[in-house]
Amino acid sequence: MFITSEFTTARNLFPYNDIHKWLSYGHDGKHPGCDEYYFGRREFSFTLENDVYLRYKSFKSASALEHAIKSCFPYKIDIGAVYSVDPDKRHAYSQTGTNVFTPVERELVFDIDITDYDDVRYCCSGADVCSKCWPLMTVAIKVIHTSLKEDFGFKHILWVFSGRRGVHCWVCDPKARRMTNEQRSAVAEYFRVYKGNENNARKVALMGYSLHPFLARSYVDFLKGFFEGELQANQSIFSTKDKYDKILEMISYEDIQSELREKWEKSANRSSLSEEAISLVRWEQLKNTLQSKKHKAPTLRMCVEEIVFTFTYPRIDLEVSKQMNHLLKAPFCVHPKTGRVCVPIDPNNCDEFDPLAVPTLSQLIEEINSGGSKMGVDDDDDDTDSSLLGKSIKFFRSSFLGPLLKSCKEEIENSYKTKIGKSKDSFSW
Repeated sequence: MFITSEFTTARNLFPYNDIHKWLSYGHDGKHPGCDEYYFGRREFSFTLENDVYLRYKSFKSASALEHAIKSCFPYKIDIGAVYSVDPDKRHAYSQTGTNVFTPVERELVFDIDITDYDDVRYCCSGADVCSKCWPLMTVAIKVIHTSLKEDFGFKHILWVFSGRRGVHCWVCDPKARRMTNEQRSAVAEYFRVYKGNENNARKVALMGYSLHPFLARSYVDFLKGFFEGELQANQSIFSTKDKYDKILEMISYEDIQSELREKWEKSANRSSLSEEAISLVRWEQLKNTLQSKKHKAPTLRMCVEEIVFTFTYPRIDLEVSKQMNHLLKAPFCVHPKTGRVCVPIDPNNCDEFDPLAVPTLSQLIEEINSGGSKMGVDDDDDDTDSSLLGKSIKFFRSSFLGPLLKSCKEEIENSYKTKIGKSKDSFSW
């Protein structure tokens, strides 16, 4: 549900104009080269009370979007692709006998959900999340964000808390928005490492004798340290038999499995160490054993890395990334089950993000009722830090929206000059 759906006076807390500016990408219709119909060809989807689902809604302006939200009170809003024609009028075009209604632009998006890590976290399961397992999301952000920037050259990347149990990523560079489905699939497959299912003990298979440069960087910079540090401290993944048996099954040689299992079972009742310390000792024993055996068993060469990747590498819902017409929840929505706002996450400071501290709808209403929030976010008022959503909106504007719009306007300007052969004098935006 949106912030506006339960309390009318909360209307000023949703940044309608900022969302409109973002999804217009500089096409305001007021300057040379702009497409005044660009925003109007964007699909929005409303989920109403009792799971009434409305797709292919479109709006010509920020005010039209605002009016529709205040009229419908959607529990959730998803954002889709930009289509070749107005989604709201698609049936009129279908009557012509030609298939002109097709997606032409869409941000490259990624969806990562903590529930996909249930086999490697022991503090929570399902939709539950806590401070011990959320760092898995933090590592996923670091790995994917670094690769999108360094391997693909993308600059305009927005990370958003899903409101409950995961994160969404929006890659908004022009070359990302204009990718075909085939190109999106290729990018998604670039990130595919976790290929197992619940019936496979070995869920990651790293081919060859060395890691791909992207995987090597991820392993050295993020995964190895997290696995041996924070993950061991929070999950103690070798501390009990049911935990370490799952790891031993990833080793393809039964004699090595038996050797380690026997050693750990014998020491189980004699140790005075903490679970974390026991887990670390056993990890070192496993590494030493595999290193000493690998000359006899070449397939063990990457086994240590495979274990680390199994527990820590991002588990992306690849199908979300592959198709242009896939929907994704809008930033600054309120999750209907938790009441938490889908706020942006700073990828450069994602270690500091706490999903349990994100403002809820009830807190926002209380803030308004108490007179603690008098600002309207669409007034371009940067003095918002004192409000519950202030820092999130300010970050969205200054770190994401501002640089993005500057880049978009430069692209539109340069494209228009090239088209008409104008001079290099800048337009006045």
